[in-house]
Amino acid sequence: MSEWDGKSKGTLLGYRIFVFCIKYLGIRVSYFVLYFVASYYFLFLKKTNRVTFYYLHNRMGYSRSKARRMVFMSYFTFGQTLIDKTAISAGMRDRFTYEFDGVEKLNEMLANKKGGVLISAHMGNFEIAEYFLGELEGRFQINLVTSDMEHRAIKEYLESISSKSAIKFIIIKEDLSHIYEINKALADNELICLTGDRYFEGVKCLSEPFLGKEANFPAGPFLIASRLKVPVVFVYVMKEAKLHYHLYAREAEVKHRDEKALLKAYVESLESMLKRYPLQWFNYFDFWQAFKK
Repeated sequence: MSEWDGKSKGTLLGYRIFVFCIKYLGIRVSYFVLYFVASYYFLFLKKTNRVTFYYLHNRMGYSRSKARRMVFMSYFTFGQTLIDKTAISAGMRDRFTYEFDGVEKLNEMLANKKGGVLISAHMGNFEIAEYFLGELEGRFQINLVTSDMEHRAIKEYLESISSKSAIKFIIIKEDLSHIYEINKALADNELICLTGDRYFEGVKCLSEPFLGKEANFPAGPFLIASRLKVPVVFVYVMKEAKLHYHLYAREAEVKHRDEKALLKAYVESLESMLKRYPLQWFNYFDFWQAFKK
């Protein structure tokens, strides 16, 4: 549990159940079914409960009783974002509303014709961003830089029932060939999206105080973004009441080859978002290594 294992929670059967509910019973009924699924996670995922409780109680400062309730609500909220993502990608975009805070930053980025880097986190529901970015002026293309470690059966099933995503994936490879793909995408005035809050054992990390305690972050996103000489924007897509989403874009001040300063700015941005949306950080592993043996 001291590092992320590269796999998201959930089973193929679970996804099939929710797709059935969404298609034939509706989104809100699916939310009701989610109470039973979240209860299962809350009762049986002891290790995940422990690290989530630590985040909410020890790092965010909630009382023990409130933090326990929030562990359950974190699972429930995570499930809602999965249901929303499935519904939107299956053609139900018109059921949702959104507001965009900072769209001018992305418009300016595209207008400069140099491409740009978006740094996000495993919070909210960034994967649905493409369905809400119609306000951007002109053509845009998002390239998500990621490891290919999700459960393949789930990915293939979701792709079979969803409309084809316009997001392109750049898979991180040991031979570093993904660097060439990133540079080509930027030369084509495309957007590169990285996440800065998950790391793997053996991968270079950078350390920074986060919510009052030192934590490790993957060095790659900040090394790459600080060396490309293109604009860097922190982006988040956060779920709010009912079927409403709030999209945030915040430009980062980047000094060339100063990855530590960029990480510090990212951590400050991440902390400000967690104060608004404490239940929507879906990093279910021992981020601070509080329980590492």
